[in-house]
Amino acid sequence: MHLKIEIFGIVQGVGFRPFVYNLAKKHNIKGFVLNSGKGVTIYAEGDKERVKKFLEELETLAPPLSKIDKIITKEKEAQNFTKFEIKESKSSKKSTLIPPDSRVCQECLAEIRDKSNRRFGYPLINCTNCGPRYTIIKSLPYDRKNTSMSDFEMCKECKREYQDPTNRRYHAQPIGCFECGPKLTLEIEGLKVKLPQKEIIKSVAKLLKDGKIVAVKGLGGFHLLCDATNSEVVSRLRTRKRRPSKPFAVMVKNLKEVKKLAVISKKDEELLDSIFNPIVLLKSKKSMPLSHLIAPNINILGLILPYTPIHHLLFDELSSPLVLTSANISGEPIIASSEEMKSKLGLVFDAILDFDRKIINGCDDSLAMVVKDEIFYLRVARGLAPISIKFEREFSTPSLAVGANQKSTVSIGFDNKIITSAHIGDLDSIDSVKFFEKNIDILKRFYEFRPQNILCDLHEDYESSKWAKEQNLPLQKLPHHFSHTLAVLAEHNCFDEVLSFVWDGTGLGVDGKIWGGEVLLASVNGFERVGHFREFRLLGGERAIKEPKRVALALLFEVLELDKILKLKNPTISSFKEFEIKALYKTWQKGLNSPPTSSAGRLFDAFGSLAGLLQESSYEGESGLILESNYTKTDKSPQNLLQIRDGVIDWENLLKSSLTLTAEEISTNFIDSLAGVVAEFAQIYNDKKIILAGGVWQNRTLLERVLDIIPRNRVLLPKKLPLNDGSISVGQLFWQINKK
Repeated sequence: MHLKIEIFGIVQGVGFRPFVYNLAKKHNIKGFVLNSGKGVTIYAEGDKERVKKFLEELETLAPPLSKIDKIITKEKEAQNFTKFEIKESKSSKKSTLIPPDSRVCQECLAEIRDKSNRRFGYPLINCTNCGPRYTIIKSLPYDRKNTSMSDFEMCKECKREYQDPTNRRYHAQPIGCFECGPKLTLEIEGLKVKLPQKEIIKSVAKLLKDGKIVAVKGLGGFHLLCDATNSEVVSRLRTRKRRPSKPFAVMVKNLKEVKKLAVISKKDEELLDSIFNPIVLLKSKKSMPLSHLIAPNINILGLILPYTPIHHLLFDELSSPLVLTSANISGEPIIASSEEMKSKLGLVFDAILDFDRKIINGCDDSLAMVVKDEIFYLRVARGLAPISIKFEREFSTPSLAVGANQKSTVSIGFDNKIITSAHIGDLDSIDSVKFFEKNIDILKRFYEFRPQNILCDLHEDYESSKWAKEQNLPLQKLPHHFSHTLAVLAEHNCFDEVLSFVWDGTGLGVDGKIWGGEVLLASVNGFERVGHFREFRLLGGERAIKEPKRVALALLFEVLELDKILKLKNPTISSFKEFEIKALYKTWQKGLNSPPTSSAGRLFDAFGSLAGLLQESSYEGESGLILESNYTKTDKSPQNLLQIRDGVIDWENLLKSSLTLTAEEISTNFIDSLAGVVAEFAQIYNDKKIILAGGVWQNRTLLERVLDIIPRNRVLLPKKLPLNDGSISVGQLFWQINKK
């Protein structure tokens, strides 16, 4: 029997060919295997039963980093092969999935701690089952010559391993060792330190113990590290980085140490210790050894386990958890070169640990949380991206979608698939826009992709929309909140009409107003806005987003007379001088620089201000985290103080009742009332599936509360894609592939 077997999915750079080779030897199969532009192609010839068993085990025993999407088999005429071999990659139309980066495997960890092993202490160890992938690839297929490892010539011993199909490092493209691989360099206060390679990590560990801030190169870029238990150095990092209160992620040695810091479920453990190793949001314990400056005013920690050999070697020397924050200027992409580190953040760090393997494609850490035993993503990046979604239909023309402006991603659509970039970030700076353009170029280069049309957001002032307009290609603009809905429909390949709660900060509506608290009756063919929050004004426009007290004041202007507002004993009123309130009242009356909005995200700001928890915000979503941290859960069904009249969700009663309550009561009533709104609409449209989409659903307490009261099988949620604007580009392409 002779079969041609084509395998599609993540099957390159994950040890698939040597796996096939050894499986063929096991079953006495003759023929060959090679990488192609589509995936892996196998010609397998042998006894019929052996070929069938071989085919079966291709799926059931596949390498841990592989992901098989589809297998196509076709019977061929016998060729009478005399052996089974691995052939050189075959060039063809490129559509294979790019392998994401992976944490260091247990076998490699054992080797760097084995004094008899030639890679003992080697800080850039890797094999076919682990290490860099996406971040070092220049083009497909994934061969060494197409990566940044092409700069390093293998030594005799590494070459032997690389060429041996029975070896764990067979065709491990980043293979290296002390003799031939990338090497570390350490600079302290701008001066290069001359140390043996095996001593550099120990020197960095001492710097961290001594309260220094060290920039350390990782898989997808640099991180800033310091002792997370030392408030003095954490304070210094905040001052130097100009990051007053946004939480820092913390790297912890192992799960045992995580349990000292946070409340952790079995699912949290699995996520923390998974192959893609994301930062996981967890509820902090009241008594823990971390500095109080790690996550000021909130009880939520972002924790991560070591995932590179360098991290593990550092923790062999350290006992304290480490701050691990992306090295970037706020809102910009993670920095991937030491030159850029020195020019942009040279005054932030005391020392820099670098190595001479170039990062071709910068990639931040993924960010996730567990809600009711399910995993949800807030940032899809290292270990997960790029991601692919396949459909039964095909694109009529190759299409590019450029998403929105915040939490940016870009996606390409061709054949029957959408491929989405890793997290790019907010397009608020020149460098961010350059990184956005670079990610488009990456996908074009990998897949020899040339778009014939572009999709963007309806908002013309988004940098992504401006860029799209400049390309002189057919352009389709889609409403922001409709795209959110479409992204979830795409993940679930759903064509039914659904009830979609799209709650976020801001997005342009079809009426030209700022939406953000929408209830849509929608399908891939279009939508009807059947509900939204009562509108209020953003006093000062963009300034109101930075100052929650302005949003709260605008709500008060809507329902109370000025003289009554001035007499209120409330944290919002106390945060203003009387003349400021009077001046803002005139601004509000005239509608000067005070656009109306229905934003759910801004309502979080308003009630955070009324509760006295936050009057000025230093990072996006701060009010949501603080309200969540002050929430008190009860066994009672959530009380809904938000009234729904003709589809308008009125916050007036909730606002007035909040004027005499504690911060905890306000936080609890607000979140419970939001959940109650979902329940009420769900009852009205009781035959519809429900979608929850938009940045507000990153609030774990709110999401959990809704899932407490709505049957889970009725709710559609993004599982591969992030809950926020990172999914927008996928939604845009789902509309394109299905448009009539």
